[in-house]
Amino acid sequence: MTAVGSTAPESVVAAPLTVPPFAVVSGAQVQQALQGREAQIMDLVEATYRLHGAGDSVNPPSYFLRFPDRPSSRIIALPASIGGPSPVDGLKWISSFPTNVAAGIPRASAVLILNDHDTGYPFACMESSIISAARTAASAALAADRLSRGRPRPMRVGFIGVGLIARYIHTFLAGTGWSFAEIGVFDLSADSAAGFRGYLEQTDTAGRVTVHDSAEELIRSSDLVVFATVAGEPHVHDVSWFDHNPLVLHVSLRDLAPEILLASTNIVDDVEQCLKANTSPHLVEQLTGNRDFLAGTLDDVLAGRVTVPADRPVVFSPFGLGVLDLAVGKHVYDEVVRSGELHVVEDFFHELRRYG
Repeated sequence: MTAVGSTAPESVVAAPLTVPPFAVVSGAQVQQALQGREAQIMDLVEATYRLHGAGDSVNPPSYFLRFPDRPSSRIIALPASIGGPSPVDGLKWISSFPTNVAAGIPRASAVLILNDHDTGYPFACMESSIISAARTAASAALAADRLSRGRPRPMRVGFIGVGLIARYIHTFLAGTGWSFAEIGVFDLSADSAAGFRGYLEQTDTAGRVTVHDSAEELIRSSDLVVFATVAGEPHVHDVSWFDHNPLVLHVSLRDLAPEILLASTNIVDDVEQCLKANTSPHLVEQLTGNRDFLAGTLDDVLAGRVTVPADRPVVFSPFGLGVLDLAVGKHVYDEVVRSGELHVVEDFFHELRRYG
């Protein structure tokens, strides 16, 4: 009981919970929100890695939906939650159907669902193949920058596998200050290699573009090697191809045989995420029975807990974290809101009274 004349402490009244409006964000809006902002997105990805490394996130194992009648195809669910200044929960649902390429449509398609932190209600469904490509490319560009410090900066880059992801990685490298004297291209599809070369020649990128006849030729002539294939098992086995100690962005995760990784300094984005699903690092763990071949995570490098040596190959194997999709997706959503072009679906949530 408060005495007369005394001042009672003000009680903190929480804002009432309300159901957020539900919006659909198109791929065109996503691209507009991201285009030309490569450095900003790379900084966002770095901040998200640091949040994840500090434990301010939830990133459960991805779930793979596979099909007995379509063994090369899969759909993956990546649930996640991220804290920090803009907390959000959500799920990326991304399919990979390699046979699409022969039909002239992209291999991957995806949506991202963003859930309200306080009510759990979904508030956005976003086209996410572009978000996924952008966060993958931003992660690769960040790794290229941080893992090349302390060694000569690569001047010759080579791309093995030249689809959408390779194009985005090149865009993010160029957009964050990289330039190359030589750019190498190798793909099992001659049409894909020619198409990627045409894309490169239309950009402002300086340097000679060479389409190589083999992966060996490309690797031996590159200081920075980008793997962005759809390989399901290792196809590169010869350790001597890496005698010049290149930096390898092993984005597609399953290209390198265990002996390559055992002869390299290995950095991953998340240990538990990466060592599963028969990725190349997972194959090394199965072969050796331990994880001693891992030097650490990219967050360890960012925080200075791990120093990357210059006298051996360095391989960055990112599994791809759902928290990165959330961070980039929320950034895109906020940009679309600021633009005044958010497309809200009226009455999407209809049964909002408990008893009618």
